[in-house]
Order: sequence, then C-alpha cells, then structure tokens
Amino acid sequence: MMLACRLSWWQADEWQSAVSDSPVANVSDTARWIAAYRAWESERADALFNDPYAALLAGERGQAIAALMPRRTRNGWPMIARTKLIDDLVTSAIAAGADCVLNLAAGFDTRPYRLELPRALRWVEADLPALIEEKERVLAGAVPRCQLRRIKVDLGDGAARAALLRDVLAGSKRALVITEGLLIYLDEVQVRALAADLFAQAQIYWWLLDLASPALLADLRKSIGRYLLNAPMKFAPPDGVAYFEALGWRCAAAHSTLHAAARWRRLPFLMRLFALFPAPDPRLPKSRWYGVVRLERAE
Repeated sequence: MMLACRLSWWQADEWQSAVSDSPVANVSDTARWIAAYRAWESERADALFNDPYAALLAGERGQAIAALMPRRTRNGWPMIARTKLIDDLVTSAIAAGADCVLNLAAGFDTRPYRLELPRALRWVEADLPALIEEKERVLAGAVPRCQLRRIKVDLGDGAARAALLRDVLAGSKRALVITEGLLIYLDEVQVRALAADLFAQAQIYWWLLDLASPALLADLRKSIGRYLLNAPMKFAPPDGVAYFEALGWRCAAAHSTLHAAARWRRLPFLMRLFALFPAPDPRLPKSRWYGVVRLERAE
C-alpha cells in the first residue's frame, strides 16, 4: 500500500549514497512515515479508520520523519485521505466481484488485518525480502481477515514480475491491483512498462493508484524535496489520467485528496479555502491536483 517501492528497480540509478543528512535514508523509510500518519489518525475519537498496528510499524523513525513535514501537511491529511479513499475503493471492488487483491510494493500496508473482508478472499502482497521479513516479525501475532499471502520478489526483474503475475492471477476472474504510493517514485519508462504488464493480464479488471499533477509535484519538491534526497519524486504525467487511458485503461473515478480531506474535516484551517473551489481537471498539466484514481479495463 505504501510508498515503499524499492531501489533495486526504480531508484538504483539515482541513489545518493553520500547523502546522510536526509531523515529518509531510502525509499523504504517512506513506509514508516505513512504508517505514522495512520497511527495518528487511529488515535482520534472520530477516526476514519483504525489501524492498531501502524504505530508498531512506524516506529520512532517514522514518527520523527512525519514530524518534520511542513506545517500545512504535518497532520498527514493528504495520506489520511488517500488511505480512506483507497479503503473505500477496495471495499467497493470486492462488493463488485473482485476475487483477488494484489498489492505491489505493499510496504507496511495493513488492510488485510483491518478491513472487513470475505474470509475466502485471496490477498497477495509483493515486495522485497527484507521489508517482508521485517513486516512479518512485527505482525507475527496478528491474524488477517482473508487468505493473505506474501511473496518476496524484485519487481524490477521483468521475468520475475511476469512470473509473479501469472502465479497470483491463476484461477482469478476479476482481480484488483493496488500500487499505492508507488508511481510517483518511478520514471515514465518504468510506469509505462508496469502499465503494459498489468494490462496484458486479462484477469486484472481494476487498478488503484495515486497520482500527482506536474504543478503539484513541483510544489512537493520545493516543500519536502529536501527530506527525500534519497527517494526523489519523479512521475507526474502532463496529461494526468489520460496517460493511462492512452495505454488501454479507462478512468472510472478520480478523487481529489484535498476535497476528500475537507469532506472528512481533516484540512488545516488555512487549507480549507482552497477546498471551496471545484476540483481541477486531473488531465490538465497546470492543475495542482493530487488524488486517487480507479482505472478499469476498457471493454
């Protein structure tokens, strides 16, 4: 679910081993960072979700990273809204017949433990061995609410990625793929390759992802880029969701995290004014837009 994509694929060519003053040592640390926000939200009396494992997964490092963020996003409202939006979209896809959920670069996502899920649902998390091993240690006593399987794999290996998809999707008729917090750390070539691989699998019907516009990405680089020197943000297509439509997908829904956070009363006071305006078109390059997109296979 998380921002925990791996250096071995999309980051190796930009790894800055000499950089030691960034609180984020590598992209995996962003998983701890987002878990901290889930922990904070879970402590609220009016929590949008309850993640009893988030604080353990975040640890002191995740809490420290979250505390360094700019004032207007320090309470984590973009990630909290993103989490809730994807929660709801996962639930609706399962209600519509999803028989398998594949979470690529799942990081420290805990949805198999905290969502109300059919016991027979197959849920697969794919990530690198080190992160999966850490997660399994932390969650050793937790019981998932579905048929959870974790696969250790280097998603940057094309052959391994293809084998993973064939293995996981065997027997599935209507699968859902999640790439939460992943694409922004890839370059365009890598995103295109991933999109093609997913579309080539006829069993995949839904694809949930988060997406930023170029203008919003530029803002993020200015505001928090110095904290992500070891995990630079890259992908923000000028044509937004139309980028994926050109690759065969259909944009079934695009939800602004700003407007969702306003609806759920999570925006800081100074941000509420912006939410009074309609959400911009996520296909326009000058839009300052970040949100969750539900893609469906075009039929």
